Amino acid sequence: MAGIELRGLTKSFAGQDVIRGVSLTVAQGEFCVIVGPSGCGKSTLLRLIAGLEEATSGTIAIGGRDVTRLDPWDRGLAMVFQSYALYPHMSVRDNMAFGLRTARVAEAEVARKVADAARMLRLEGLLDRRPAALSGGQRQRVAIGRAIVRDPAAFLFDEPLSNLDASLRADTRVELAALHRALGATMVYVTHDQVEAMTMADRIVVLDGGRVRQKGSPRDLYERPADTFVAQFLGSPRMTLIPVDVQDGQVVLPGGGRLSAPWAGLAQVGLRAEHARITAPGGGVLSGELIAAEYLGATLSVLVRVADGLTVAALAPPHLRITPGERVGIAIAAADLHPFAADGRRIDG
Repeated sequence: MAGIELRGLTKSFAGQDVIRGVSLTVAQGEFCVIVGPSGCGKSTLLRLIAGLEEATSGTIAIGGRDVTRLDPWDRGLAMVFQSYALYPHMSVRDNMAFGLRTARVAEAEVARKVADAARMLRLEGLLDRRPAALSGGQRQRVAIGRAIVRDPAAFLFDEPLSNLDASLRADTRVELAALHRALGATMVYVTHDQVEAMTMADRIVVLDGGRVRQKGSPRDLYERPADTFVAQFLGSPRMTLIPVDVQDGQVVLPGGGRLSAPWAGLAQVGLRAEHARITAPGGGVLSGELIAAEYLGATLSVLVRVADGLTVAALAPPHLRITPGERVGIAIAAADLHPFAADGRRIDG
């Protein structure tokens, strides 16, 4: 396995910049997830690494070797796409072996590699089936097995779970994380799904408009988002941003509630739903009308409309009996707030 290094990478289509000066190092054996909204450039970035798109400028190195101008087959990578791209007339065994046979690998070695990958992916009993006889999750495992047998320098995944239903996505996330641990492989994984990013990544790279907004561990990005974009992109329900005034060293919230304010240049604060506690009217620093309450079994997800039309998301205990239209309060601890300046950047300190 090998690390991947991008330096000042850019890509333009018809004069329009899609990737804008991206620099990123993926360590050997790291599971790096590139996440962002549709159209942010994440799939284009993956295709640049794979060699399926040519960089406008910048460099790509794999295992310390400059591969910027090399063809895809000379980069030593294996890519798993959103579509399974299996040959329908071939068995699982032949689909997994196809690339090796094309490369004229000895048949005994092909058989060994396919058997090893099938055992790792729990496909041993399916090797003689054709893709039409497989479930979506099984087909995706075959596509991954086809990549494994090549012993690549790194794996590239382009939204591989998006065609699966919710239950299969959850199961396959666990399988992919276990596969990464078993192989010790370098993996770059692209998704728009924040749950996939948070649960599988060693490190997340948040992309927006072709630029890196923030990179770090899932915990780092969730607990200390660099700006309001990252703060609201990661987390469900999304973080509530509350415009505030600062007077006499205190945060003045909509409706007049106050909290201590140790931050200079504060313009808005972020509040995670799990840190907003529903109280009786007048029992918190915010108050308003409950407009939605969704019972999720382990928790109750609520929305409260407070002063100035602001809607605050909160998570409440499932046994709480409240109905839309009620007046409620919201208690907040200053230590749980995320401080942001007027331009959206996090305020340190």
